[in-house]
Amino acid sequence: MYSILSIVMIVCYIVMLTISTITVIHVVRHYKDYGTLLKVFLNIVVVFSTGIIYSSFFFFSLFIFYSEVINIFLWKIISALVFIILGLALTIYAYLKETRKMLIFPSIVYSVMLGLLIGALTSPDSVNIEINPSLSSPTIIMDLSYINYIYDFKTVIILLVFYTFIVIYTSYITISVYKNARNKKTGKQFLIILFLFAIPQILFILYIQLPLQIFRELHFIFLSTNFLGVVQLLIFEPEMTLILTNKVYAINIYHKSGILLYSYEFKYEKIRTETEIWGNILIGLNHIVNEFISEKNLIDVLQTKKSDIIVNYNNDYGFAVLILTNTKNIILSRRLEEFARDFKEEYKKELTEIQDLNNLIDASEFLDVEKLIKKHFSIYF
Repeated sequence: MYSILSIVMIVCYIVMLTISTITVIHVVRHYKDYGTLLKVFLNIVVVFSTGIIYSSFFFFSLFIFYSEVINIFLWKIISALVFIILGLALTIYAYLKETRKMLIFPSIVYSVMLGLLIGALTSPDSVNIEINPSLSSPTIIMDLSYINYIYDFKTVIILLVFYTFIVIYTSYITISVYKNARNKKTGKQFLIILFLFAIPQILFILYIQLPLQIFRELHFIFLSTNFLGVVQLLIFEPEMTLILTNKVYAINIYHKSGILLYSYEFKYEKIRTETEIWGNILIGLNHIVNEFISEKNLIDVLQTKKSDIIVNYNNDYGFAVLILTNTKNIILSRRLEEFARDFKEEYKKELTEIQDLNNLIDASEFLDVEKLIKKHFSIYF
């Protein structure tokens, strides 16, 4: 008979396989909700490699004894997968802090550590196996205490240094993300998820240092339960990670003559009024006035050192909507497009009347635009 712990691990494995498959299909079908194609790809790879590949290798290396050589080989793959999956996860996580570029130093450290680990794992004695003498091959294992894996000293050091780097780097990004989070409540929820996700990694560190099977099994159980939390986030709140630190400072609507029809500043964040930003806005206005003549090669984003100005044109009704944000992303661009469409429908009469540049423009007719802003940009309040 299987032990209670073995039964729990079997259930966790089946759940991870099922949920991972559902999640990958969902992300592929709704890829537009997850930002850039790179982020979509990284999310799919992390879910697939964790919930299917890693869990399968982990499960079968513990529940089936093929031979010493094959089982050790499987466990070496698991050790390398830990590196690769955490590296991919950190890449996604790093996007929360810095969306404009990847940090070079952490990437170099990670690459060096991965190279050292692969080099160590090629050594015949990097991982040893302890098995119960009663086992024959192949055998389905009912008591997980019958098999154990032990690393040599060099591999232990490399793994411990890697995990130390992961802890330091993750803590650094976590603090930065929380400080820059637009919504502190959402930021706290996200940090709790990340903290819980660190538990299985700590248990694996304990198993590396003290190769007790209980740490290994608990690592898998906590990994599967926390994995469900991450998957739930991906399925039901796909925009959360993308907009956690994304901020909208202001929304301005301009007539093709260059006259400001409406302006709204988001009160949760003091708007940035550096000369370079507003200077670029004025430059952008000149382009707007000139380029309304033609629909070709319209500028849709003006970039400054720390901010982006996203532009949506409507040539038929002669207006443009400008959003001042810390960084452009696909979610914000989509909401801007939907807002501009609704603004056109809501104020079609007023916009038609001011098509003639000789007519007087009364900006007071657009005072109720705030309702549309709150409708389309509610996640940024």
